[in-house]
Amino acid sequence: MTLRAVAIGIGHYLPERIVPNSEFEKTLDTSDEWIRTRTGIERRHFAAESETTSQMAVIAAERALAHAGITADDIDAIVVATSTPDLTFPSVGTMVQEGLGMTKGFAFDVQAVCAGFIYALTNANGLILSGQANRVLVIGAETFSRIMDWNDRSTCVLFGDGAGALVLEARTGSGNPQDRGILACDLNSDGHYRDMLYVDGGVSTSGQAGKLRMQGNPLFRQAVSKLSETAETSLAKARLKPEDVDWIVPHQANIRIIQGTAKKMGVPMDKVIVTVQDHGNTSAASIPLALSVGVSEGRIKTGDLLVTEAIGGGLAWGSVVIRW
Repeated sequence: MTLRAVAIGIGHYLPERIVPNSEFEKTLDTSDEWIRTRTGIERRHFAAESETTSQMAVIAAERALAHAGITADDIDAIVVATSTPDLTFPSVGTMVQEGLGMTKGFAFDVQAVCAGFIYALTNANGLILSGQANRVLVIGAETFSRIMDWNDRSTCVLFGDGAGALVLEARTGSGNPQDRGILACDLNSDGHYRDMLYVDGGVSTSGQAGKLRMQGNPLFRQAVSKLSETAETSLAKARLKPEDVDWIVPHQANIRIIQGTAKKMGVPMDKVIVTVQDHGNTSAASIPLALSVGVSEGRIKTGDLLVTEAIGGGLAWGSVVIRW
């Protein structure tokens, strides 16, 4: 028998404020058509002025727990992926722990920008396989609207806010690719590409949060090749092939990256969960948001083979193969 980290609950939260592309036409030299044709984004959600990353994470977590039919005290650990924490410290994870009324276990944050949820999921899988935890709540939550330069039309139209949460539980499998749960993970990073996507501030430099900066075209070229490679690596580790995949659930950064990665893998777009049109790029929240939408719409079903992949600042990238 083989121990597996199996998904038993999923949930998400999006702020009430919906921002259509047309809203940017009032302040920037851009248009709805320009944004849609280049990114696939039509609208995104922005957090209210008083709304924080941890608050959104708590709501998503509550919905995931309800979907799993368990309570916060059934959870042993919380892993939160975010690059936009409420405070420098303590971690968003501990804030979620308190917000849920969780009276045991431990919580921490993972920071790998848009690849954060993949890193968090891999860490959670390790906690379960090592016996450190039986049930882990994995969350991606971001308020990227707080680090936008609203005069930079090449970046501020891309990002949105939101949170998604997934509950993993230790269960036994047969040790073959038909098992439910996480079947393989692949993580990568290369600091030589740091200038492609970064925030120009921080505690030990400017003492301020800073604003997001991005080199779009070079990042696009890196993204398609690295995402397809990591997805195929994870599939090979799981003794599976792209033709075995029921759904690709990618990081929702740009429709062209999503299309390019699927094409490179030989997977048709009707097997790809796409939410970028409604959410924009929500960084570490984008994959759990897409997973939650796919499940709630009845597309992702028990037994389906999923590949999730993401790339973010660092550069950091990776993938997870999971049978739902």
